[in-house]
Amino acid sequence: MAAETAEKKKVEVFDTEEDLAVSLAKYTADLSDKFSKERGSFSVVLSGGSLIKALRKLLEPPYIDSIEWSKWHVFWVDERVVPKDHEDSNYKLANDGFLSKIPMLPGNVYAINDALSAEGAADDYETVLKHLVKNNVVDFSAATGFPKFDLMLLGMGPDGHVASLFPGHPLLEENQKWVTFIKDSPKPPPERITFTFPVINSSTYIALVVTGAGKAGAVQTALGKSESSHKLPVQMVSPEGVLTWFLDKGAASKL
Repeated sequence: MAAETAEKKKVEVFDTEEDLAVSLAKYTADLSDKFSKERGSFSVVLSGGSLIKALRKLLEPPYIDSIEWSKWHVFWVDERVVPKDHEDSNYKLANDGFLSKIPMLPGNVYAINDALSAEGAADDYETVLKHLVKNNVVDFSAATGFPKFDLMLLGMGPDGHVASLFPGHPLLEENQKWVTFIKDSPKPPPERITFTFPVINSSTYIALVVTGAGKAGAVQTALGKSESSHKLPVQMVSPEGVLTWFLDKGAASKL
């Protein structure tokens, strides 16, 4: 059992955030190459926060030239229900810092429909995903009955939240929907849509990218030996595939 656990969960600690970014770029580029060859497409799920900055090395040689960007299909694990040009938009963050700088096909970027309510946007995004699964753009897990993304790039908050799945929130238990919505996010803005844990955990590869000493406590709870009475959302990330933690020294300082 230990071997399987070790194989399915890897923890990598880097001296600097720069070293982490270099490693994350190679990891992502290698998976892009693998799935582009195997499936003819590469489904990538982004999150907000500091993750986009951590992907910056993909914008430099050799990756900017060697990656088959036309094979990429980009999604968001969660999104704030705001216009796409709003400062709180995860789409805007990713577009400004990453997507606008790579030769991706615009039709392969799947942003929220920002004209809809939170509930409407969640339903719409799930409908889009079901269409893409039907057309084999996104893989499907027969084992779980949920979409199977090639790579999910997740961040984590200081409270241990991932996506818009917060500690103690009822949405942690949602196991039917692919995409759901929240109107009472403890972190503003309050209205968001988010993938559910069954979708997150059906992924083939998940990278959990965490930097900074402010998140060391949650990392310690998630990866340390002590058993806490309540689970942080990040501890519920347990994919069918392989989970790799990318930590800088600050985030790993309490391990």
